[in-house]
Amino acid sequence: MSLVAIVSLVLVGVLVAALAFYLIWVVVILRRAVDTLGKVTFGVRAIAHRSEPIGPLVADINANLGAVADALEGLTADRESTTSAVSSDRRP
Repeated sequence: MSLVAIVSLVLVGVLVAALAFYLIWVVVILRRAVDTLGKVTFGVRAIAHRSEPIGPLVADINANLGAVADALEGLTADRESTTSAVSSDRRP
């Protein structure tokens, strides 16, 4: 074999080894990412499970706040009518 053929084979071998190294490195990085995503998914599911009972409580609070809002609107209307009556009585 000629020197050029040997050098070409060595360069091809180095190139294949470099590509294999980088592909293995990509596999390692992707496995780490999968592990991290698994942990994140587990955490999100735990949060969803622990916050599940909050839904009915929020609906109850919203219903109570609706009643409070209606009562405040009634008080505001009463105050406005009282204020306008007092203002009209003070005019000469």
